[in-house]
Amino acid sequence: MKRIFLPILLGVLMISAVLPSAVVFAGNDVPGRQRKQKVKESVLRVKPITGTWINLAYKDVRNRYTNPQSFDNTDPELWKAKVRELSAMGIEYLVFMEVANESKAYYPSQLMPWWYDKDKQSPVEAILDEAARYDMKVFMSTGWAKDQDDNLQDPAIKQRQLQIMEELAVFYKNHKAFYGWYLPVEDCLCPIFAEHAVQSVNALTKKARALTPDKKTLISPYGIGLSDFDNPEYEKQLAKLKVDIIAYQDEVGCVRDKFMLPRLKKTWKRLRDIHNRLNIEMWANCETFTWEQGTNDRSSALIPAAYPRLLSQQVAASVAGVDRIISFMVCGIIESPTSTYQLGQPVWSHKVYNDYMAWKRRIGCWQLAEAAFMERLANGATIDMVLGKADLKALLDGRVAEEDSKDARWVKFEKGYHELVVDLQKKTRLRKVMLRMLDYNLDGIGMPLKVYLFTSLDGKEYRLASIKDTPHFPNNRHDAWIENLLFDQLDESIRYMKVAFEASQQVYMDELFVNPVIK
Repeated sequence: MKRIFLPILLGVLMISAVLPSAVVFAGNDVPGRQRKQKVKESVLRVKPITGTWINLAYKDVRNRYTNPQSFDNTDPELWKAKVRELSAMGIEYLVFMEVANESKAYYPSQLMPWWYDKDKQSPVEAILDEAARYDMKVFMSTGWAKDQDDNLQDPAIKQRQLQIMEELAVFYKNHKAFYGWYLPVEDCLCPIFAEHAVQSVNALTKKARALTPDKKTLISPYGIGLSDFDNPEYEKQLAKLKVDIIAYQDEVGCVRDKFMLPRLKKTWKRLRDIHNRLNIEMWANCETFTWEQGTNDRSSALIPAAYPRLLSQQVAASVAGVDRIISFMVCGIIESPTSTYQLGQPVWSHKVYNDYMAWKRRIGCWQLAEAAFMERLANGATIDMVLGKADLKALLDGRVAEEDSKDARWVKFEKGYHELVVDLQKKTRLRKVMLRMLDYNLDGIGMPLKVYLFTSLDGKEYRLASIKDTPHFPNNRHDAWIENLLFDQLDESIRYMKVAFEASQQVYMDELFVNPVIK
């Protein structure tokens, strides 16, 4: 048994009490205009997700939950409902991944046969019309000429994409919701953006501006984890691009590194520095997904990642100064529990929805978790470290560890029973306690099932003040993230506090916040 005594001198509570986080938010059962979430940054200026890709095609097992084969994915009523739900979440931008696949169209093409019933509205038009009702902005895709593996070095593919663009411009250039073009040139920035990709982008952009001079152009390349930022050609290649917006894939879902988030923070700052010299907006494409089986595998379904991982992605992008956060993707990954059309992995897509909406509404632990990611959270106290034990100081030093099991700021607890005893030095009103813990299944690091909080006036007789189940999220085959356990709705005068738990596996904790404050 590890028994730790941590003396603390408490200060004044500066965060007001909040409601419990177990709240189910409404889906599409209330008119969207009345209940649309106001899109705004958090108190700490962390940006919300304001855009998502719309995928119309089932292509392979990756779409098992997002575009299941069990019903008609071209149903206009389904897509109208999804647009309403996304608007209610605060989504402003919809990006078509494709408007055609396997040489068949999702709009009334004269070039190709149609995927949908000719007696129904096309899914493309249904989405555009519903988006217009809710003042949303749609990026129209120029693909696919053939399928998801379009090779833009193939002249026939390039020609068909230009033909698709011409046809869409004729049909929709005056549509209220038509905001811009998504150019599906998802080439790799590894180590720099290839010249053939630059030329492919610019050929499409030239055509787009000739057809629709008032529309924006967007690309979303991958490979920032493999980018050579120190190569002078890197910035030169980006400077050649004629696009308006680059929404970089952050690659956290694709697990480019074992621990992607620590390096991502530095990567965003490098890209921001480059974009300060370019006339191109810099957006973050924060990946919301993880994998049901193998990573980056077409036989493995996309499933939602735990929201604490996504919040850390939002923070990293926001701190670096991205202009906007969009995502591949929200639709089919983060789903309203009250939706009439249930896409997404059962149960856990709803969990992420509720967590994200709770963050937007500043409910539960999320405002504190956000502040901790930004290193803006502290104990409401001046901490007197008298232990003299370096391995324990990290629990109260205010220096938060990152999503990396090798980060020296983690305090490690082995299997077994543990108690952390805190001496507050004087009688104090206790209101909140928060613990940060690493969840990384691949290294056998996880949560205790329950955490117990005891309080005392004399340090001898303790009263059980609260018991909390720790967060559980089963989509943990690949990801590392930081969970936050909040004891709130406490209101008692104490001097001593004891946190106890039984660890069935390793537990990594980096900070114990007592009456936490945002700095």
